[in-house]
Amino acid sequence: MPFSPALGEEIYQKPTDFLIEAFQGPPPPVQILTVVGELREKARQILDHNPPSLRTRYWTKGERTVWILEEIGKVLPITTGIIIQGGLIEDVRILIYRESHGSEVRHRFFTNQFKDAQLTQKSSLSRAVDGISGATLSVHAIKRLATLALLYDQEIRHIQ
Repeated sequence: MPFSPALGEEIYQKPTDFLIEAFQGPPPPVQILTVVGELREKARQILDHNPPSLRTRYWTKGERTVWILEEIGKVLPITTGIIIQGGLIEDVRILIYRESHGSEVRHRFFTNQFKDAQLTQKSSLSRAVDGISGATLSVHAIKRLATLALLYDQEIRHIQ
């Protein structure tokens, strides 16, 4: 049987279920953030490559924003759910993991390190996040996504 990346796909939580949990019920309507100009350049600096899309979906209610973002770990995307409340990370969840190594990033001992992190003036995380031996690329991917979600949250709070 030929190798199929989909065979290694682990769905830890469906994105729709994550949204329902994040909002404690049906999520609000999806919103779209247009990632162009200075925002796109800041996102590129965080990701070390251009953002994959000019439009990013998010959900918001009050001071809470929820982002479902993807970033390549080693060769395949990691789907991550990020909840931001009042400019601080409330939760980071690995929703779908597709890599053959590094899935330790899904555990709470890792994702809890992001709690209460905010974006610094230099567009980085305000908290240090310890790595995981054997999962370096996945750790870096999740750190980039958390930082990106904070950047995007900051952008929409300035727009509103």
